[in-house]
Amino acid sequence: MKIIDYVIESTNKYIEQMPKEIRKKNGQFFTSKETALFMASLFDLSPFSKEISILDPGAGSGILTAAFIQRIVDTDKIKNVKITCYETNDDILELLNANLSWISDNSSLKIEYKVIKDNYITSQTLEYNNMLGACAEPKKYDVIIGNPPYLKIGKIDKEALSMPDICYGAPNLYFLFMEMASFNLVNNGELVFIVPRSWTSGAYFKKFREKFLSEVALKHIHLFVSRDKVFDKESVLQETIIIKAKKETNKPKNITITTTNANFDFDSKTVFEAPYDMVISGEHKYVFLITDKGEADTIEKVNEWKDTLPTLGLKMKTGLTVDFRNREALRDDAYEKAVPLFYSQHIKDGKVIFPVGRDNEYILTEQKGLLQENTNYLFVKRFTAKEEKRRLQCGVYLSKKYPKYKAISTQNKINFITGLQGLSDCLVYGLYVVLNSTLYDNYYRILNGSTQVNATEINSMPVPPLACIENMGKELIKLKDMSEENCDEILRRFMYV
Repeated sequence: MKIIDYVIESTNKYIEQMPKEIRKKNGQFFTSKETALFMASLFDLSPFSKEISILDPGAGSGILTAAFIQRIVDTDKIKNVKITCYETNDDILELLNANLSWISDNSSLKIEYKVIKDNYITSQTLEYNNMLGACAEPKKYDVIIGNPPYLKIGKIDKEALSMPDICYGAPNLYFLFMEMASFNLVNNGELVFIVPRSWTSGAYFKKFREKFLSEVALKHIHLFVSRDKVFDKESVLQETIIIKAKKETNKPKNITITTTNANFDFDSKTVFEAPYDMVISGEHKYVFLITDKGEADTIEKVNEWKDTLPTLGLKMKTGLTVDFRNREALRDDAYEKAVPLFYSQHIKDGKVIFPVGRDNEYILTEQKGLLQENTNYLFVKRFTAKEEKRRLQCGVYLSKKYPKYKAISTQNKINFITGLQGLSDCLVYGLYVVLNSTLYDNYYRILNGSTQVNATEINSMPVPPLACIENMGKELIKLKDMSEENCDEILRRFMYV
């Protein structure tokens, strides 16, 4: 029996008898055989002739280690393998040890293995932070392969406090594993991880991206089109990617980006060589997952602009009112002194329609933090369904349509663009042209794989100059056609003039 098949079989027996609720609590999701073998195939083994050291942090049942050993056996070159596995979960430690013992006994390789029953992050706090009492020469590995736990932790949890230089807010364990793995690599060593996509953008991950991407060069990124067909038997809804990175400061010219629909069709993957400085760019070090020439053209076109909303004195913000926390202030009717509370349901076909007859359309409050000036805004939905045609769904809000109100409020499931000074009608319509265009919708989808529109990311996106945006707005007002096609046509006419 092949090594990988034995370990997969023993793992499946474990999954059948261990309730999913318990495994989910530990952030424990098992890699499929096909995915594990694909991950193992990404390593460059050419520098190794006789011996190699491998680390599998958060090893689980040892599926990834088994896949890597299978790769070595199949290439028939390396003879000695030193394996280190970290695992703290008592439920699976017995299985991990049994699998490693079986691999050692049933392989032609000389295998030394060690299972460390210790917290992968906190056990290296002193070394990672170069503190007094740290080991002078911490152990480093040639290759690291990982499927880390996907688990949100508190900002004062011991793991977060162990890596303060990359944590902001409440972090997720998976990216702490990625950074610690970078620390554990020898120079020119490689790591391959399967992780959520969320780290590639957003403010929460900025400190991590800056550090991680300064230490390693991304060599390969693999995307799955399907969210629910990556982990066998797990029913996990997650935007997941596989990354290969090399510990070196020289960045390659290109990054290989491959795509499959699920975890069983790696033989029919698409392959695109994307320019490195197009994939990783800007002060936020966002990672743009560009899968074909069309997407590369989209990034190139938008990046021609040098302004952002903040450089133009504009800013996207998130709606002010969390309705379930302010129930006592909500009203169904327009009581005296109550003001409109705008929800995503009020954004329809590019316009803001109010009222629409839903509950809690008004708010009666003196809290200044829940109120904003009744002036012009561009509203943008924060959440859309995965299946919807557009991610960026906008509505033009004009204050002159609601002259009786000095203030309004916005529910926090919409974003709004405002300015240091009030936005003219032309400017609001011009911003609508930009964000309602196919070009910008595609750009945002490449930047962010989730269904949430984040103000931080919109504020970082390149946009045309102010005068250009206003002129596009004038055109839209004149044409009275809010369609995406019309916005595309207007944007094309004004691009780079």
